[in-house]
Amino acid sequence: MAEKVTVPEIAKMKQRGAKITCLTAYDYSFARILDSAEVDILLVGDSLACVVQGYANTLAVTMDEMIYHTRAVVRGRKRALVVGDMPFLSYQVSSEEAVRNAGRFLQEGGAEAVKLEGGTAVRETIAKIVQAGIPVMGHVGLTPQSIHRLGGYKVQGKDKGQYDAILADALAVEEAGGFALVLEGMPMELAKEITKRLSIPTIGIGAGPHCDGQVLVIHDMLGLFDDFKPRFVKRYAELKDVIGGAVKSFVADVREERFPAEEHSFR
Repeated sequence: MAEKVTVPEIAKMKQRGAKITCLTAYDYSFARILDSAEVDILLVGDSLACVVQGYANTLAVTMDEMIYHTRAVVRGRKRALVVGDMPFLSYQVSSEEAVRNAGRFLQEGGAEAVKLEGGTAVRETIAKIVQAGIPVMGHVGLTPQSIHRLGGYKVQGKDKGQYDAILADALAVEEAGGFALVLEGMPMELAKEITKRLSIPTIGIGAGPHCDGQVLVIHDMLGLFDDFKPRFVKRYAELKDVIGGAVKSFVADVREERFPAEEHSFR
């Protein structure tokens, strides 16, 4: 097995120009598969609200639910770095509450780092979490927990004001002590500039090819979720069709008494 991925190793990957791979994971079985394929980071994303729980956005998932899924992922991985995604209202109310909830991801969930959205507005919160010994991954640009303020899932940073604000957010995350930064839903030239300006690694999702790494939601890239398909998603498989076909075959076999056959039975 390849060497265990750690927070310092992620920084070294940027320094040596090695691309970082990150996928979301929400359970033991998928974590085992992704880990064996040598994905560097498993993000227990609040996207589980959409692709696992069926909500229209990420706002409904709770801390207890996130920790439950994080524990399952940790049990399934040996190599990858596991990052827990701090859900809505778990870090916005106060820095003290943010540190406590971030600590729960490590203490109860077994994660090795946490991710939270925002830049300048959460600079002090990030700093206090880091001071508590908890590594923090930032997230700027299109921030899904701010969907109502943003007016939907829209590319951010196209005009000069947004461009400068997102750049300032990125710099704030680094200054506060974040070890990596997710760049979502922004023009690739902005992501390129941020990646060049920062010493910490950038991980893109809908931010073009110039980031230090890439992340996708596992249900999107495997074709398991089709309620909506973002432009930035590349489908590497169409497992919904595969699974649907297998289930139809099972239903037909049972109804027509082809299953179970003798080889599936005991004497």
